[in-house]
Amino acid sequence: MPGNLRKRESGEGGSGPSTTFLRSNLAVSTATFSAGDPEPPYRRLVDHTIAACRLAKEAAGIAAAGIATGSDQLLDTLRQREKELDNLDREIDAGVTAAITHVSEQEARHLLACMKFMIGLERIGDLLFSFGSSAQAAAGRLDLEDTRDVTQMATVLEKMLEDAGLAFSTRDVKKAIEILRADAEMDRLRNLIFLRHIENPENVQRQASLQVIFMTQSLERAGDHAKNMAEEVCHFVSGHTVRHMAMTYDKPVEQMFLDWLRRREEKS
Repeated sequence: MPGNLRKRESGEGGSGPSTTFLRSNLAVSTATFSAGDPEPPYRRLVDHTIAACRLAKEAAGIAAAGIATGSDQLLDTLRQREKELDNLDREIDAGVTAAITHVSEQEARHLLACMKFMIGLERIGDLLFSFGSSAQAAAGRLDLEDTRDVTQMATVLEKMLEDAGLAFSTRDVKKAIEILRADAEMDRLRNLIFLRHIENPENVQRQASLQVIFMTQSLERAGDHAKNMAEEVCHFVSGHTVRHMAMTYDKPVEQMFLDWLRRREEKS
């Protein structure tokens, strides 16, 4: 299963802001599911996936605030968020394996979407933790332009993750399309930063170029995972993959799904 293919750290968990976050939002333990639980495992797995989206969104917000203010204290908390996402990844991986043969076909598809979402969210947690490490290594040596653009990238990512949770929980294809569109802004900001630090056409002495490039790559890759999650929502709701529709129709992906939404509304 996917959870066995990635690095796992045993014994991680502990308490902290994100543990409180999960308990307050779910009011359930992150222990294994038992037959006597009042809430069905299927519903709990879906709820935990939605909570993981909120946790990743919170981590992206911390990354934005940490780089904008230069706060090591804020950036240090990214480690706890990464641990909580790892814990949820293991839990959902095991839970889907146990529950998928005991649910309806539609619920099974939803559970598979949970697993795919969680793979992306766990990786986003790793990338944001790496971002925080690079930001701390830069230690206040960032130029104002870099601080502005990196903060903007993290803020865009935060919105993408918020929309991903809403799109998943409400099966909202329009929200998923907003994520696909936001990915273009992530690419634009990445290009601006790379132009300054790699090509440097003005031949200006730049500060902390290596750390800036690492931070930018971490955010860009996190955005790519958010985009994959949006594509999964489109697939889960419509039954068509983005890549399949792109090969079938000579239209932008966003327009194809908007057309599909319009046709569905006309039928209802």
